[in-house]
Amino acid sequence: MLDQDIRQQLTTLFASLEHTLQLRIGAGDHPKGAELREMLADVAACGPRIQVEEGEPGDPVRFEVLREGVPTGIAFRGVPGGHEFSSLILALLNADGKGRLPDAGIQARVRALRGPVRLRTYISLSCTNCPDVVQALNLMATLHPDVSHELVDGGLAEDEIQRLGVQAVPSVFAGDTLLHVGKASFGELLEKLEAHFGTDAAAAGTGEARDFDVVVLGGGPAGASAAIYSARKGLRTALVAQKVGGQVLDTLGIENLISVPRTEGPRLAADLSRHLASYPVEILEHRRAEAVTDGPVKEVRLQGGEVLRAPAVIVATGAQWRELGVPGEKDYIGRGVAFCPHCDGPFYKGRPVAVVGGGNSGVEAAIDLAGICSHVTLVEFAPELKADNVLVERLKSLPNVDIVLHARTQEVVGDGAGVTGLRVEDRGTGESRLIGLEGVFVQIGLAPNSGVVKGLVETARSGEIVIDPHCRTSVPGIYAAGDVSTVPFKQIVIAMGEGAKAALTAFEDRLRS
Repeated sequence: MLDQDIRQQLTTLFASLEHTLQLRIGAGDHPKGAELREMLADVAACGPRIQVEEGEPGDPVRFEVLREGVPTGIAFRGVPGGHEFSSLILALLNADGKGRLPDAGIQARVRALRGPVRLRTYISLSCTNCPDVVQALNLMATLHPDVSHELVDGGLAEDEIQRLGVQAVPSVFAGDTLLHVGKASFGELLEKLEAHFGTDAAAAGTGEARDFDVVVLGGGPAGASAAIYSARKGLRTALVAQKVGGQVLDTLGIENLISVPRTEGPRLAADLSRHLASYPVEILEHRRAEAVTDGPVKEVRLQGGEVLRAPAVIVATGAQWRELGVPGEKDYIGRGVAFCPHCDGPFYKGRPVAVVGGGNSGVEAAIDLAGICSHVTLVEFAPELKADNVLVERLKSLPNVDIVLHARTQEVVGDGAGVTGLRVEDRGTGESRLIGLEGVFVQIGLAPNSGVVKGLVETARSGEIVIDPHCRTSVPGIYAAGDVSTVPFKQIVIAMGEGAKAALTAFEDRLRS
């Protein structure tokens, strides 16, 4: 099943294993059982410390990972092929205490979760967002003795999918309670588990406040650039981010980063991470800043209780997918309302859907969905589509697409179990109508992540932080760069330059003061 190149890579990876790891598979018959056994046998053959063993009679397409005969809390229900093969390999490395582990502060927060924490994540093997969630929760299971996590291939659990009303992946459940849907970082998932299960604050042990010369909030192109330029000036620098890379991680092809003809988002994020690692920047990943206080020395309070102090703070927190903000939207996220057509589109095969948003992303989503859905209705607020002409012409050529222009989305309508329609208003006539459908894909752009300094610095009506030509905000010592600011044109190359500019301004202001 595994080709020779993969076998060689795994043999190298598994050579350093220090503990005996077991892959215990349920006994029984299933059409997929033989395929799973073959995969696990091939993986085990690459490492002398990995064993495959038969468990008690049960689900023959389910296996759990044990270390020295003790369950790690990690289980897979399905054949972890496709994007999830990496989840299996990382689970083995994490079970041995290897791989890219979070720092001591984050590990303490994980161990402070109040157990028992029993989680299941329903995935699709074609989903590119699912592995990040699966791998994060698997890692938490290895760090906390009372946390367990099971991957469930939705294609092998159709009855459960229907009963639970799952319409998007990844969907994380605790019992029958839906905790999370869609893409998420380790830090975002940890926050949700802390909110749902509670935490022992004393066990988290965040310690005393730490002092720096500069604290950078955000790990995207602007934040990475700001941190690197600050470190190059000899300043003690901390970078706080949910994940290094930011929105870049959601970008597939990048062809306008000058001097790099083409790259991909995850590759650029990895390059940013490597560049940061070459400087003495303290990277505090999997964290979110909750508040910034003013004064000669600013205090940055992080989720979980950590406090950082510095005379200069650079806010480079970027932006996130914008929601419609209409009745019914939040109620049906994961049950008919989605934001990623590539990941969740297959759930709507042969069913009618709508795409809200007539820019490039919306029109591209409608074109893609038209190939698998019975019908697509594209709803645009403006009188005309804003996408590139070549995309608009392609969209208009499709027989199963309707375009509704000059329309305001009023409500996402559902029956309690899922979406049944989208109510829109003609902005010219005021007439309202209900479009019958089963899925709504929201593609209306990005909203700035400026909440951490809301009420402290001046912001525009859009929520963007108002800056001068040198990236200074209305509060001395607080700077902003990139998509979170009022700088025009939200481009990677511009964000990098703005991050550098903010760092140089902060250094210059430091010298003058």
